[in-house]
Amino acid sequence: MNLVIDSGNTRIKAGIFAKEKLEETLLFDTENELKGFLRSNNFENILISSVSILGTQILEWATAKKKMLLTHRLPLPIKINYKTPETLGVDRIAAVCGAIQLYPDNNCLAIDAGTCMTFDFIDRDKNYLGGGISPGIAMRFEAMHTFTAKLPLVTAATEKLIGDSTESSMRSGVMNGILAETEGIIARYKEQYPDLRVVLCGGDALFFENNLKQSIFAAPELVLIGLNRILCHNASL
Repeated sequence: MNLVIDSGNTRIKAGIFAKEKLEETLLFDTENELKGFLRSNNFENILISSVSILGTQILEWATAKKKMLLTHRLPLPIKINYKTPETLGVDRIAAVCGAIQLYPDNNCLAIDAGTCMTFDFIDRDKNYLGGGISPGIAMRFEAMHTFTAKLPLVTAATEKLIGDSTESSMRSGVMNGILAETEGIIARYKEQYPDLRVVLCGGDALFFENNLKQSIFAAPELVLIGLNRILCHNASL
């Protein structure tokens, strides 16, 4: 059995795979929970992707025949065409690897709706070209509250177009604005790549899945699938 761990900005998620089949998904609220799990379980191969906890520390807790930490230097099943690969988020690498696992013969746009919204494009020849990063839903509400004197901190909720109070106006601006932004970005990609497959994941994915007019495929475990694709690629080397 293989284990992949995605330690993101707001949560720690793991997947247990039998070859390419996802057998179980796990969520950990704290580092200590993850540490306890790793110290009490053994796996054949482990791959760590972390943008929060120090990845080398997680590896020290784990026992496996082969332990790997995802960086741009790790052999990948894709080609990275990015001017600064050393700054490229490992979660973005995993997302596009998950997209090509699901759609190996298509140009793909992987959208991760999390703390930030990331848009990552990979062509059908497995060339990762880059994409875009913008603030996620919660970050937009937090920014309006933090950088103004009187605007309150508002929670996310679907809102009508015309807000009739300060809070509903803020919700309208954020929720309808981020939808329009995402619709527009997808449309611009499709102008260049008509056969584009759009794959969506992340903590806010359900909102976009329910409200986007563009054709998308929601894959909640996209990053885990991508991590396992990378793990299998390296385990065979």
